[in-house]
Amino acid sequence: MTGTIAVLGLGEAGGALARDLVAAGAAVRGYDPAVPATGGVVRTGSEADAVRGADLVLSVNSASAALRAFEAGLAGLREGAAWADLNTASPGAKRELAALAAEHRVPFADVAIMAPVPGRGLRVPMLATGPAADVLAATLNPLGAAVETMAGEAGLAAERKLLRSVFFKGMSAAVVEALHAARAAGCEDWLRRIVVAELTAADTSTVDRLVGGSYRHAVRRTAEMAAATEMLGELGVRADVAAAARDQLAHIADSPDR
Repeated sequence: MTGTIAVLGLGEAGGALARDLVAAGAAVRGYDPAVPATGGVVRTGSEADAVRGADLVLSVNSASAALRAFEAGLAGLREGAAWADLNTASPGAKRELAALAAEHRVPFADVAIMAPVPGRGLRVPMLATGPAADVLAATLNPLGAAVETMAGEAGLAAERKLLRSVFFKGMSAAVVEALHAARAAGCEDWLRRIVVAELTAADTSTVDRLVGGSYRHAVRRTAEMAAATEMLGELGVRADVAAAARDQLAHIADSPDR
């Protein structure tokens, strides 16, 4: 039997992690004001109740609730118990929470969940930084988790995750907008084949080509994306990404350093 782990937040992500921890042999205490504990997770009535006697606390609620959850849990937290914040928040927000934890002498880990939890559960890749990162990995990895640690202060894991999000979610938004417009133009299948071909053909030179082309051809591409933005308007499609690309290219074109 492993030590006791508290999970605050039993929604899609927290619930899956809690159930997998129970299946791996951990004693798990859970709290969520809206979602009842199931699957062998001990049901508790508050954050303070949930963390009472726990060796490790996983806060998996939301960025907006992370600070309140920590403050509410302090009353039940035993000395030496580690607090891991798995919520998606800015590096600054993570550092603020880490500073508060340090004031109360609570070992803290900033944890970035690097892929969707559904279908992976405890096996989802996680990156941890901060004073309690190694404790988190030493506790969870023997139970089947995939926690990678990185030296440095809290906030660095969040930074890595969100930098990746700028790329990946931005690309996703561009694909959604382009396919929506192509559907309105009656050629969605054609554009979908182009998207698939480009993604499939990507290699180590792709990033250099994308970045270099934007700087070398910024003036021409600004005009091109202005036309694309106008076209989407004619098709009745919101041009959020196209307009943003136009504005970014215009900024690059006007930059003296390009």
